[in-house]
Amino acid sequence: MEDCIFCKIINGEIPSNKIYESENFVAFLDIMPINPGHTLIVSKKHYENMDELPGELGEELLRVIKTVARAIVKAVNADGYNIGMNNGRAAGQLVMHAHIHIIPRFKEDGLKSWPQKRMDDSKLREIGKKIKKEIDKI
Repeated sequence: MEDCIFCKIINGEIPSNKIYESENFVAFLDIMPINPGHTLIVSKKHYENMDELPGELGEELLRVIKTVARAIVKAVNADGYNIGMNNGRAAGQLVMHAHIHIIPRFKEDGLKSWPQKRMDDSKLREIGKKIKKEIDKI
């Protein structure tokens, strides 16, 4: 994609702080990090989101995530890490190129977890049935 900033980074048209590269993925430091070491893992081929990523890349992607996350934790002495992927603008995806965030976490970093909402059992069962029905169609 001509206008995709991640494609330009992958092609070397825009500089980045690349920390890892495999056959199908590249990892580089986020230029607007939540915490030091915040890294993006990006597919080399342009896929817009998780739905477009071919399933056969899953095993390699999991290996890359684990390798990079372990290295980040050691390098920045983090207490833990979050793995996130935004899919679609409503989910906060800003760059429409599939990418995973690895965000190192520290006990006193001030970040909170996602807000939770209490839901009664009947509503949970209703939603669960709808999801299962959709899964059966896939």
